[in-house]
Amino acid sequence: MAEKFIIEVEPAKPAKDGKPSVGPVYRSLFAKDGFPPPIEGLDSCWDIFRLSVEKYPNNQMLGHRKIVDGKPGKYVWKTYKEVYDIVIKVGNSIRNCGVEKGGKCGIFGANCTEWIISMEACNAHGLYCVPLYDTLGAGAVEFIISHAEVAIAFVEEKKVPELLKTFPNAAKYLKTVVSFGEVTPQQKDEIGKFGVSLYSWDEFLQVGSKNQYDLPLKEKKDICTIMYTSGTTGEPKGVMISNNSIVTLIAGVKRFLESVNEALTMNDVYLSYLPLAHIFDRAIEECFIRHGASIGFWRGDVKLLTEDLGELRPTVFCAVPRVLDRIYSGLQQKISSGGRLRSTLFNIAYARKLQYLKDGCKYHEASPISDKVVFSKVRDGLGGKVRLILSGAAPLSSHVEAFLRVVACAHVLQGYGLTETCAGTFVSLPNQFDMLGTVGPPVPNVDVCLVSVPEMEYDALSSTPRGEICVRGDTVFSGYYKREDLTKEVLIDGWFHTGDIGEWQPNGSLKIIDRMKNIFKLSQGEYVAVENLENVFGNNPVIESVWVYGSSFESFLVAVVNPSKQQVEKWAKQNGLSGDFNSLCENSKVKEHILGELTKAGKEKKLKGFEFIKALHLDPVPFDMERDLLTPTFKKKRPQLLKYYKDVIDTMYKDAK
Repeated sequence: MAEKFIIEVEPAKPAKDGKPSVGPVYRSLFAKDGFPPPIEGLDSCWDIFRLSVEKYPNNQMLGHRKIVDGKPGKYVWKTYKEVYDIVIKVGNSIRNCGVEKGGKCGIFGANCTEWIISMEACNAHGLYCVPLYDTLGAGAVEFIISHAEVAIAFVEEKKVPELLKTFPNAAKYLKTVVSFGEVTPQQKDEIGKFGVSLYSWDEFLQVGSKNQYDLPLKEKKDICTIMYTSGTTGEPKGVMISNNSIVTLIAGVKRFLESVNEALTMNDVYLSYLPLAHIFDRAIEECFIRHGASIGFWRGDVKLLTEDLGELRPTVFCAVPRVLDRIYSGLQQKISSGGRLRSTLFNIAYARKLQYLKDGCKYHEASPISDKVVFSKVRDGLGGKVRLILSGAAPLSSHVEAFLRVVACAHVLQGYGLTETCAGTFVSLPNQFDMLGTVGPPVPNVDVCLVSVPEMEYDALSSTPRGEICVRGDTVFSGYYKREDLTKEVLIDGWFHTGDIGEWQPNGSLKIIDRMKNIFKLSQGEYVAVENLENVFGNNPVIESVWVYGSSFESFLVAVVNPSKQQVEKWAKQNGLSGDFNSLCENSKVKEHILGELTKAGKEKKLKGFEFIKALHLDPVPFDMERDLLTPTFKKKRPQLLKYYKDVIDTMYKDAK
């Protein structure tokens, strides 16, 4: 019997009064005697930073690469105390602009020292930190400013023009804009017309220099950030996260890392490149700040990421699958181009270590000689000091995970969580090779259960328990801002319903197998609301019906289209193509024509790049009930469509690359 990393805390409940059955409630084995207690004196995000400044004033906190003569130099650091002094100045200036506790402060731009300083100034004065970001679509920044009633915004220098586009509407709430760098006199004039003040970073530091404001009392239940996430339909939703959620998460992560002998210390170094506007990176950076560790920022270019890694030499590397896929492809290319002898040696060393790991060997004991001779190059590529690689935000392909576990000379852990659960809710364990392809057991600060979904034939009480993942605990969000209606849909009796389908494994780890709603993530972590896209693409006379699909292991979408017989034959005749309807559906020129029509529709509707269809298959036979592809009310049965067209989908993905 495999060791089990979860314990049952409440029994299962059978189906009753039309409510589906619920599996047992489990929590982490590392919390068998209760969840870790909150740390004394640590009630808010401000306390996390304040206590570290007291404890580690001279530790290096935030670093960036100085550009000297057009070339990037070494990392230049600010200590905890130096950062603290600037945070106090920024806080005084914010208060001088009339923004009080509970006010909303926007932050817009790539990760940098000023981002964290602005965030800590919000924490100091009990402001709601509201990250603004533009991947949610053209009008998203303006929507968030107006919806959250953002009064002051800190903005990366090159994003100032983008922010200017939100006026005049944004000026109803937004009265002060601060650049992380410089501003031009023209920009000041332009924004001044709307009665809004614009400051450069250095100017703003002087705004409150005459006044010293007392820091307000902050409570655990106070909201510290509103993070907007893409909804299935319509507008972004503002997820309210309290001080207590983040403080609880940190205690849970600390307990988890200590339980697997990988505790964070002040000597740890983190490369900050995943957007701070998302909870994954924000939560990790709070953990690093809590331990007095160091955070170095990337230069903002994915192509230069490995160079930044080499210079910073981090000890923990967090990534989304798309980044790890890139690393994997790069390594595969190097191996195959290294000559016959080298690739044979590599393959032998790889196969041998993989087998030892599968047999239950501990990571560092599996193949120390190969680690030194063969795999050290991979480790050096990540800077040479990485001990933990954490993947989150979308599922990581098992073959990439297995490969990295063997060659990276570090533990590769996959995690799962949502903005609504304050990021980390599950994470796989080091030295447990059988957790490959899973997100591991729950973190020791939440309770978890599965709820049956009869309409999708998922049963939480079967021998292989499957169902919707539900989470309960202090890390769960406080609600959607100004959307009590949406909050009630997903927060029921203290349980947050994630909308994701999970399957318990015998060892207590969880596998994510499906999504309840028709919204999914591509490999770069972007959400796609598929019904909305089908409406956009289907609104064309040449298309009778369209099914859009995106694998979360791929970065683009594909589609199966039932074309209109009449329209296709008409177009073929005009373009000198012969053949019956079936053969026209196989014709590459017809496919190109229809793909062009879809692209045109996408451009008209201003779809985002990843929402365009990159490959399609034409099926002359319309989707029907006979093949179980439609419900009696003509709704698409997505799992069945995927099963039926599996080979077609695989071929499209292969050929489109």
